[in-house]
Amino acid sequence: MTRTGLAPDALGPTITIGEILVEIMATDRGTGFLEPITLIGPYPSGAPAIFIDQCARIGGSAGIIACVGDDDFGRVNVARLHADGADVSAISTSPEFPTGSAFVRYRNDGSRDFVFNIARSAASQIDLTAAARALIARSGHLHVMGTAFAIPGAIEIIEYAIATIKARGGSISFDPNVRKELLGQSETRARFARLVDIADLILPSGEELFVAAGVGGESEAVHALFARNASEVALKRGAKGSTVFTLEGRRIDCPAFAVEEIDPTGAGDCFGGAYVACRRLGMPIEQALTYANAAGARNVTARGPMEGAGTRAELDAFIAMTPGRSI
Repeated sequence: MTRTGLAPDALGPTITIGEILVEIMATDRGTGFLEPITLIGPYPSGAPAIFIDQCARIGGSAGIIACVGDDDFGRVNVARLHADGADVSAISTSPEFPTGSAFVRYRNDGSRDFVFNIARSAASQIDLTAAARALIARSGHLHVMGTAFAIPGAIEIIEYAIATIKARGGSISFDPNVRKELLGQSETRARFARLVDIADLILPSGEELFVAAGVGGESEAVHALFARNASEVALKRGAKGSTVFTLEGRRIDCPAFAVEEIDPTGAGDCFGGAYVACRRLGMPIEQALTYANAAGARNVTARGPMEGAGTRAELDAFIAMTPGRSI
């Protein structure tokens, strides 16, 4: 095990479980989709897919368990993940349901309107196939995303993966980005709490820190998480950078990079994919955090949820050429 409690990359790939989508976006800002407008896409998307793509691109071994339709939207996603180095052996294909989709339009204030098709798409047909079992059996780390709580059957697969990966000395990370309405359900709330209890690394954004910890106040929340199982908390602060807190009492702050934001979708997922991969590859926190901030920042400079995901060489060039913001 590494100093953080994360299993080394050599034990087996980082895997994630959840939705694969295409994203199609409006080219102009406005409200909703109540009139004919110009759209561009399809772009490969889905929070788990973005995470695992960045994980693979920066050099970590990575794979995903998901389902797509037997259509071009599914094929464009699988081709992108495969080209970027991810293990796609456990992506199943539904002959009946189309690949999930998200239509998005940015409002003038930067907020977004979405039209999703997830519940009645192939994304909801995820299953513990023989290929999924085989991938889990050779994996060294599981990254759980809160979006998986909205996918029927995903939590049961996640629980199977947790037991299998923990049994072989692997580790768990958790991005607690769960919709508030889902946490209102007692079963979901209990499963959420269990993930917080077993995660070695927690990667919240903003208020998610307090939801995960169950208490307010940054210091109090971090200590509450360490009182459970976490050995590291990587807090994403958006344009204010990020901070990692360690069980030993260290606090490492890293400034954000000063970039022109084109499309913020996927920034947090790229941050997580880079951070987990770098830590599992043995990088110290400071270096991993710099790469994670660079991955998130680089991704927002491109249109499309994972179009800015970078290789290590691309992120090195980005870091060298991009000024940081003041903390």
